[in-house]
Amino acid sequence: MTKQLYVARSPRIAARMLGEEMLVMSAQGSTLFTLNPTATVLWQNADGATPLDQIVESKICRAFEVTPDVALHDAEALAEDLAKHGILLISEQPISNTNSPEPERR
Repeated sequence: MTKQLYVARSPRIAARMLGEEMLVMSAQGSTLFTLNPTATVLWQNADGATPLDQIVESKICRAFEVTPDVALHDAEALAEDLAKHGILLISEQPISNTNSPEPERR
């Protein structure tokens, strides 16, 4: 059995939705990232309480034609990459009190 992973948006970022993509600025180096539609779905649903595999199954697999196994593998790699840039927080336990910013919608 694999470990359950939880993801949450970092409170140290600024984000804005632009069309189908999310623009995220990390406080870590003031770097601007453009998240593709899949990464945007992951980021928007990273509430710290929902396990990553549930986000993949209920959101990513429904939005994109991809199998749960492939999607989970890709989502884990994506979450790790975003965590390295200070955009997401990852834990094996639910993450609370992140005060994650709500993206501004346009």
